[in-house]
Amino acid sequence: MAERRVIFFDVGNTLLFPNRAKMLAPIPSQRHPTLEHWQALERRTKREFDLGMQSGRVDHGFWWTFHTYLLQELGEDTGIRAALVENTQNSANWDQILTGTRDALDRISENFRIAVISNADGGIERVLSRCGIAGCFESITDSGIVGVEKPRAEIFEAALKAMRARADESLYLGDVYSVDYVGARNAGMQAVLLDVAGAYRDREVLRVESLEQFESWLQR
Repeated sequence: MAERRVIFFDVGNTLLFPNRAKMLAPIPSQRHPTLEHWQALERRTKREFDLGMQSGRVDHGFWWTFHTYLLQELGEDTGIRAALVENTQNSANWDQILTGTRDALDRISENFRIAVISNADGGIERVLSRCGIAGCFESITDSGIVGVEKPRAEIFEAALKAMRARADESLYLGDVYSVDYVGARNAGMQAVLLDVAGAYRDREVLRVESLEQFESWLQR
């Protein structure tokens, strides 16, 4: 493989994280799950979703499955599931940024060109701007604008074209195996999973659990 020169980042659960209070507004606040509960549901959903993607049989979207499990475990009416999914797919509700993210991106950009590829609703650049990191990236490829979602190769190809980069000199960092890791690899890129929730600890794949770990991996 050629030397890595370009790093593409996913956004959700990679650079920005859920504003759970906004997403879960249809559920009484005293019933909201803890972060630990949320991440346990994320691990369960990722395993099921990945299996479905690999077999070619995905009955529902990721967040439909996630919120189905959440409502079942909370004993809440599934009639609010559609509102929860809509809230979760609203890019404006992905506005939680971990301390040190901007500094990490600034350090990484000293040695690599960096960009974004996100399955979103056309508004992810506004959210990145609001969180103070849009200016870190040379390009931001949003599926809501491109019209194609990961894992399809076309969205990776559009991002490569925007960066005037080759796939074999590029790396993608994202959080869902079947969408981000497999999608990037099929597009000819190297890929690393950012596995904050620990869903892939038993998989033989390149993975890290924080941006700090990713930086260390890059240095090696």
